Amino acid sequence: MKAALSTLISSKNLNPHSSSSSSLCRSICLRPKPLSPPPCFLSPIAPSKALTTNVRIGLSRKSQTRSANFSSVMASVYKPEEARVPPALPLPTPPVTKASFLFNLCFKIGLCQLSVTPDKERNIAHARKAIEDAAAKGAQLVLLPEIWNGPYSNDSFPVYAEDIDAGGDESPSTAMLSEVAQRLKITIVGGSIAERSGDRLYNTSCVFGTNGKLLAKHRKIHLFDIDIPGKITFIESKTLTAGQTPTIVDTEVGRIGIGICYDIRFPELAMIYGARGAHLICYPGAFNMTTGPLHWELLQRARATDNQLYVATCSPARDAGAGYVAWGHSTLVGPFGEVLATTEHEEAIIIAEIDYSILELRRTNLPLLKQRRGDLYQLVDVQRLNSQ
Repeated sequence: MKAALSTLISSKNLNPHSSSSSSLCRSICLRPKPLSPPPCFLSPIAPSKALTTNVRIGLSRKSQTRSANFSSVMASVYKPEEARVPPALPLPTPPVTKASFLFNLCFKIGLCQLSVTPDKERNIAHARKAIEDAAAKGAQLVLLPEIWNGPYSNDSFPVYAEDIDAGGDESPSTAMLSEVAQRLKITIVGGSIAERSGDRLYNTSCVFGTNGKLLAKHRKIHLFDIDIPGKITFIESKTLTAGQTPTIVDTEVGRIGIGICYDIRFPELAMIYGARGAHLICYPGAFNMTTGPLHWELLQRARATDNQLYVATCSPARDAGAGYVAWGHSTLVGPFGEVLATTEHEEAIIIAEIDYSILELRRTNLPLLKQRRGDLYQLVDVQRLNSQ
């Protein structure tokens, strides 16, 4: 036990790297610098193999044995495999590749921070142009903002709502997304729009694959009901109905979890996505001028750090004359909580690179999966549990 405690203390002497944030305005193309791994990781083989080789990870045989022994102690005492019910799924191999002497799993993401007006046809045409611009800059995945086809207000939701399931003329916003995704051969997380289904309205995000097919539809689970006297009051539940299902979807750019704005405040949802093997969580959102400065970046970095995956967000551009004023600051965050790309509040297209090989590296640097206390707590994925 003394040996295990000694090893525990020494294992905390981690040396996390830091990376600087990049401020981007207008149309910006960026290849973000990931956290710099030590030279020993620069090997033209899969990270999983590199991480088991003494020379590449710079460990002595003695320290490697000590680490293995400690992992065994943790597994027997902490029962990490029982911390997720059902057990966490292994991280799947994403289908994206990049020709390089390094084993990289890279692609570019485009975050389209759009100005939104009361003119629905203009908003749809404007979003189409932004997606095309992002794809022209190399984006294989494009993310749009929350409620991008009309104003964000309870009065507007019924007016701008579309019947997504009916499609065609009943849903011109999603018809555009489908057509563009197929034509440009890209994956689109279509922000969100107000959806009409029967006598109910939802705040809904649609994911389209490279063939233009609807891969998934996420209805906002946590509705934005907030009352900060003298600052902001908004009760989304006056007009909208809450969704009932977490949404995770396999795409040509990896396994993606979907949340909408207020969903980001609930770590349990992100933990479910992490346990289902997500590489990336996308949150179209429209934080406001009260909570945005305090919480927007903080929550993104927390969700990414807690689950050791990428988090991408996309907001509408700020319109100081609108009834609801968005904070902006669309952002991409890496699995160590580092801000890889961001912008201010003006309209902008952010192009940044996601490298999935970093996920395994960071999960080896900080082996949270092996350190969870299944003997003390559990995350229960009710949907998965009931489906077994």
